Amino acid sequence: MASVLVTGTNSGIGLATTLTLGRAGHQVYATVRDPSRASQLAEAVDKERLPVSMLTMDVDLDESVKQTIDQIYASGRDIDTLVNNAGIERLGSVEDLPIEVFRAAMETNYFGALRCIKAVLPRMRQNRNGCIVNLASVAGRIAVSPFAPYNASKFALEALSEVLAQEVKPFNIRVAIVEPGMIDTPMAERIATPAGASYYPQRARIAGLFRAALPNANAPAVVAEKIREIIESGTWQLRHLAGADAQAFLDWRAARNDEAWIDLFAAEDDVWYDSIRSDFGIDTRPPT
Repeated sequence: MASVLVTGTNSGIGLATTLTLGRAGHQVYATVRDPSRASQLAEAVDKERLPVSMLTMDVDLDESVKQTIDQIYASGRDIDTLVNNAGIERLGSVEDLPIEVFRAAMETNYFGALRCIKAVLPRMRQNRNGCIVNLASVAGRIAVSPFAPYNASKFALEALSEVLAQEVKPFNIRVAIVEPGMIDTPMAERIATPAGASYYPQRARIAGLFRAALPNANAPAVVAEKIREIIESGTWQLRHLAGADAQAFLDWRAARNDEAWIDLFAAEDDVWYDSIRSDFGIDTRPPT
């Protein structure tokens, strides 16, 4: 059984991953920024007596990451696998959003993962053993307005992961990128909320897409099982789609060249809504 550090475990994919791995017998170090928001995890761990230790860690802070990981090592345990799940979504047009929003998304989604990687890598390299699983997204391969801050952070994480895999394979350290499609999480529910006023229509359109698609979205457990499969199988495959719609989203992008993709999102509302109905078979128009 592996010793696994999972970040961002209070809800959604992180919560499901922690429970899935714990139920499979892995020792899990489940980290959260704010323990008061992790009551669901704490109750499940206690009720099922899972091999899960809950720890406080803020991936945005160097010292917090160092202290928590040092605490694990001081207990005499190694970290065989790091699952970088902690992430935030930030939506809006490039003009509307303050630059601090872009910084926040990069701080958590990219630099947060990088901090954790750098903290565990020396020990993994010395042991010549390890696995690093980075939660990206199909949004790490498809640029969609109004996801500029999120897209940028996930594109960066994809690039980091691919480079890292080249560097650490000689030390028997595996790197995997998990790319979920639409997952029924609190994050997705926030994306589906109606947008405020803007010169740019894309935020409202995407909210409509999420509202229409969420009833049939994949559960977080789908991603958790993919992560468990990566850890237990010993695979060296780099990219792993998660969820039935992940490939459909990639195919949606691949069906258009760059200019056609831009034209779709720049089009009038009726053209956009008709295209989504044609491509996905759902009506995403706002209710009248």
